[in-house]
Amino acid sequence: MSEHFPRIEPLGEAALLLRFAPTLDDRANRACVAFRAGLEAEPITGVVETASSLGSVLVRYEGDPEALEAALTDRLNARDWSQIVPPARRLWRIPCSYGGDDGPQLEEAAAMAGLSQADAIAALSSARVRVLALGFVPGMPYTGILPPEWDLPRQTGLTPKVPEGALVTAVRQLVLFGTEAPTGWRQVGRTLFGCFNPSRDRPIALTPGDEVIFPAVSMSELRDEAAADPDRHGGATFEVLP
Repeated sequence: MSEHFPRIEPLGEAALLLRFAPTLDDRANRACVAFRAGLEAEPITGVVETASSLGSVLVRYEGDPEALEAALTDRLNARDWSQIVPPARRLWRIPCSYGGDDGPQLEEAAAMAGLSQADAIAALSSARVRVLALGFVPGMPYTGILPPEWDLPRQTGLTPKVPEGALVTAVRQLVLFGTEAPTGWRQVGRTLFGCFNPSRDRPIALTPGDEVIFPAVSMSELRDEAAADPDRHGGATFEVLP
């Protein structure tokens, strides 16, 4: 975070945007996630809703915006939020089938990263990434930050459709698709993980600050694991982090 960040900007008629960085930055994202969790745990008078993104926190409010901005400024300055660990984080292991029909652009992505397909699978399946933000559809996670070799540009055109559960990559991130949709990111694998299920106790499975590993399995193994999972976690497991 630079000398100009974090900063508070008005957004529409009844919202403030707390910007922690102008571009994706690990330290700034950690601060976003922790600050938003802090607001949820210890609300400030007038705040009615919050949401975090890759580099900012949205605060919707009722009442006096000047008083709220002063209170938010005091809260921001009270600590180094990038060093605060959010509560109740979980480490997820979400099995993924890489390459072939399940990851039709793995070969292209691996070549762009300067890796063989085997080395790319080894790297992606062992990477421990954080949920940076949720967006696009309910519960859909943007995770990262991958090593510099995975700073791949988005495609110049769109892939017309990737399935729900597709694992795609670009700009040092892995995104797990929560619905069938077009994308400009490259599909490297597929899970059977349901990001959102209204019948679950926790309809949105992942939370910003959670950590994720996508271990490699075959599609037949993945289907067997998913068939035994009534919560549509696609055979995924998790543990609560200290």
